[in-house]
Amino acid sequence: MDKLFKYLLFSAAVVLFSADLLFALSRAHFQWKKRPDVKKKDSAFTEKFFTQTLDHFNFNSFGNGTFPQRYLISDQSWQRGSGPVFFYTGNEGDIWEFALNSGFILELAARQGALVIFAEHRYYGASLPFGKDSFTRPLVGLLTVEQALADYAVMIAGLKQQLQAENCPVIVFGGSYGGMLSVYMRLKYPNMVSGALAASAPVLSTAGLGDPRQFFRDVTADFEAVSPRCSAAVRGAFQQLKELADRQDYKRIQAAFALCQPPSSPRDVHQLNGLLRNAFTLMAMLDYPYSTHFMGNMPAHPVKVGCDIMLRGPDLLGNLRDTAAIVYNSSAQLSCFDLYDLYVECADPTGCGLGSDSQAWDYQACTEVELCFESNNVTDMFPPMSFSQAERRRYCEERWGLTPRPGWLRVQFWGGALSSASNIIFSNGDLDPWANGGVRQSLSSSLIAINISEGAHHLDLRGAQDEDPPSVVRARRLEAELIAGWIQAERRRPRH
Repeated sequence: MDKLFKYLLFSAAVVLFSADLLFALSRAHFQWKKRPDVKKKDSAFTEKFFTQTLDHFNFNSFGNGTFPQRYLISDQSWQRGSGPVFFYTGNEGDIWEFALNSGFILELAARQGALVIFAEHRYYGASLPFGKDSFTRPLVGLLTVEQALADYAVMIAGLKQQLQAENCPVIVFGGSYGGMLSVYMRLKYPNMVSGALAASAPVLSTAGLGDPRQFFRDVTADFEAVSPRCSAAVRGAFQQLKELADRQDYKRIQAAFALCQPPSSPRDVHQLNGLLRNAFTLMAMLDYPYSTHFMGNMPAHPVKVGCDIMLRGPDLLGNLRDTAAIVYNSSAQLSCFDLYDLYVECADPTGCGLGSDSQAWDYQACTEVELCFESNNVTDMFPPMSFSQAERRRYCEERWGLTPRPGWLRVQFWGGALSSASNIIFSNGDLDPWANGGVRQSLSSSLIAINISEGAHHLDLRGAQDEDPPSVVRARRLEAELIAGWIQAERRRPRH
């Protein structure tokens, strides 16, 4: 047994952790360190389209039609014909967003001589099977996890043949929902995929496993870790908002939050609560140690910045407004906030985003992906906002004319019974509210959990930066070693 293999076996039993001190200093409000904003034209990728099958599971459906599925490809580091293929399983958005914020994959490709492909998920970005009609019924029915996985399998097979890379091992990568898809690819297509790095993949909570209070409890914990006074100030601000709403003092609410229109009903107040809660969710998810341009613009350490604003003075409502502005008005261009333009309530209480991508994710949250999270103002700092399976069912029947099937991901993709799988890395950051909905302990010598003490949402997939905490540097090093081992093992495997 060679030294590397011994080391990997030893490392596999270890869940990384670090007691490194949290960054105590942050830049002043909105005085972000200027970083180059990578543009598509400057990237390593070339944009292409793959002729994809509309319906992989019904030969009589849509006349065996096809649609153009977008993918991004970089062969700058590829050892043509022999180097591995690193394939990113695209998630709920424009694939450029993920490609430009997953620099670790390109860095690893340079070391491994790998071809890199980022595939866009059907019904997102430019990969709309039916154009502007894609979200009408019954056309939206082809938006499923199973169809997306089949897309990736067909694309991998097709591109490997085109590029004469049939003998090149494939490693899949993904973050968040994309990380879930990487896990599922390894489970469903192990003949095509040699291993998976699933970063911040909530494979348990999205399958209905776990505590519905966990998510917003963990968002609260991030702010409380900066200062207990911070979470207390947030609670106090929401309490003041409730008192104004109870008195129907809508003009005061409009003035306090700089709303474009005064609220006029409990529904409007509910929408405002959701918008505000969503801002804290995004700050917790994207609590990176440097400013970023991913899912919007964020300062370095946004949780710390938000707490500084919440604690700057006695005007709690004004402080709450300005904290939310970190997310909704980072450019300071908005003169007022439109409740229904900035935030869309949907079947995902953590937010669906905006535009056509939000429609696609809303549909998925009504079908296969379970996101029944709630805030209760007891275990978290937010107003009580429930989202039970019954409420999910009512919403989805009204919005999409369908009834969700709870438990389907558990049946189809193993739920928590993953121990018989192999070659999957589950990485999670302790700062990420999605982390405790994923796999936090290693399940075997080839199902490795890596916990990153100072990591936010899939920080390890981002490119290396001077500000990176030691915990993510160590995580990436172990990920690279494990992936190299998978590639070597695949090359030694007899082929017929």
